[in-house]
Amino acid sequence: MKTILITGASSGIGAATARYFAAKGWHVIATMICLEQGKEIADLPNISSYLLDVTNTESIEKAKQEILENHPVINVIINNAGIGYRSFVEFSEDKGIDNIVSTNWLGCVKVCRAFIPVFRKQGFGHFINVTSIAGLVNLPLGSFYHATKCAVESFSECMSYELMNFGIGVSTVQFGNAPTAFQKNVVKSKNTGIDVYDLMMDKISGILIKKQSKNTNLIEEVVQTFFKIANTPRVKFTRYTVGFDANAMSTLRSVLGYRLFNKIIRKQVL
Repeated sequence: MKTILITGASSGIGAATARYFAAKGWHVIATMICLEQGKEIADLPNISSYLLDVTNTESIEKAKQEILENHPVINVIINNAGIGYRSFVEFSEDKGIDNIVSTNWLGCVKVCRAFIPVFRKQGFGHFINVTSIAGLVNLPLGSFYHATKCAVESFSECMSYELMNFGIGVSTVQFGNAPTAFQKNVVKSKNTGIDVYDLMMDKISGILIKKQSKNTNLIEEVVQTFFKIANTPRVKFTRYTVGFDANAMSTLRSVLGYRLFNKIIRKQVL
């Protein structure tokens, strides 16, 4: 039985991935910041739940020791934990910036750093780092979220060169708005009292919720992509783009170039 560790596994994509892998005969180490939030998957066969806060080095190390006592071999780690922060740069707050950077980027970095020695000792292992189409295409009000996803993309590719000779692979998986509670939980700027800003916030939030509701099959596509990578891991760095929205946006940006793509986006939101 192979073993996979998933961060942010209490809900959404993380929980769906845990259920899928467990049903396929993998042992799943489901990590989360609150075990109560993950109780729906906690008692399922082949799933073990552990507390792990990706923003806290001590929490990662404590969880690592507990996990390795029970599961000395780990085949794959999915860095899935992530949050959103939708704000105008002018009205952004230190707490919001710190939280999204600590979770989305540094959380991925710290988990990788902690488990590289485990993979290196084994002589194999694979990191799947969840990014987003936001790591390739820049959209309004995404200054902080997009920046963290771009950072994970660059970090992952750079790290892959360091780990190739140890038999350790790295992949990133990008997708658009999945029908989860993610958008509902995104921290947003309060009304600014500036009409141009507030109208843009309302328009962007509406577009994202509408897009999310249409991506009914995206969770299944993403989970199946994770499973494919995990079962046929490549040492060579590989980037996967999943779903119609993500592929369409990526293609448009590539084909049209920056100026035309930017013009289309402006017409949608301004």
